[in-house]
Amino acid sequence: MKKLRLSAAVAAALALPAFAASAQTSEITIGISISTTGPAAALGIPERNALEFVPKEIGGVPLKVIVLDDGGDPTNATTNARRFITETRADIIMGSSTTPPTIAVSNVANEAGIPHIGLAPFPVTPERTKWSVVMPQPVPIMGKVLYEHMKAHNVKTVGYIGYSDSYGDLWFNDFKTQGVPMGMTLVDEERFARPDTSVAGQVLKLVAANPDAVLVGASGTAAGLPQTALRERGYKGLIYQTHGAASMDFIRIAGPAAEGVIMASGPVMNPEGQPDNALTKKPGLALNTAYETKYGPNSRSQFAGHGYDAFEVLKRVIPTALKTANPGTVEFREAIRQAFLSEREIAASQGVYNWTEKDRSGLDDRSRIILTVKDGKYVPAM
Repeated sequence: MKKLRLSAAVAAALALPAFAASAQTSEITIGISISTTGPAAALGIPERNALEFVPKEIGGVPLKVIVLDDGGDPTNATTNARRFITETRADIIMGSSTTPPTIAVSNVANEAGIPHIGLAPFPVTPERTKWSVVMPQPVPIMGKVLYEHMKAHNVKTVGYIGYSDSYGDLWFNDFKTQGVPMGMTLVDEERFARPDTSVAGQVLKLVAANPDAVLVGASGTAAGLPQTALRERGYKGLIYQTHGAASMDFIRIAGPAAEGVIMASGPVMNPEGQPDNALTKKPGLALNTAYETKYGPNSRSQFAGHGYDAFEVLKRVIPTALKTANPGTVEFREAIRQAFLSEREIAASQGVYNWTEKDRSGLDDRSRIILTVKDGKYVPAM
């Protein structure tokens, strides 16, 4: 079995050449671009850590896994994806940890005709449809459970603060699409950049608008910034966080301000609370047991779940692809793509996948739970 290989990100972009006919190999090469440094490191590091608990071979064939850091930068992610193609002749590409670099990786993978597994929510436009699938829950599925909670708690007015990038846009647009028709009114919209260290000005405007609830469209530790600032400025209403914030790091960063937050999450954050017949329970318990044994109690992470689940998917699709083609060939990449579509009910820690040509997330309501923080711990929200 091959040992997991970690590499440093390259510095210069490489031109993407025409894809020459490739020769079969005795191993399956998987290139992974994630953000283990920079503002998104709180997402990328658990994704990288989870690779310690994934199989080293599938279907009797060794896996050659190459991990590059993109620092959360789309340019670096593009460079990494091109390196996987030109240097390592990857059979499969994964990444990245946040939306903008994931879009960049998807663009390269679809241009080259290589199966791509996204580890962050991103818009799968027609030009990205053929080769990309998405591991995280799509925003509409996670948004709906938050808006339903708002409606049940008589929330009428909502303020929004989110990233000034495509992830922030996804959530802002989803609230307009789903939340507004459910009876909520948007009274203020604020944005901030991922590296920002203060959102004081934005929070002052939100507090002045005095909405019944605030929706935060952010991820990782940066999601704790508006959470803390709102409470420090005396905001007493409900605060809703997206599934991009669901990790123990959020509680660590936000501290006492995290108490009472309402958060959409994948089921990996609480597999113990799932019924025994839930298909997400067994893989969730397996990952969390291994992860918390090594990294300590309460170190579980939704982002570790995405990295782990990508290989749960490969455990299903690779054996199917191997029936018709050998690794290292164009035919194998096409067989992987087809197996994404033919395999049904692929159980993982974060959901059960049933991809189609049009539905590239492949998830349903089994992929979501809703949590709150009480006494510094996640518990089911009422």
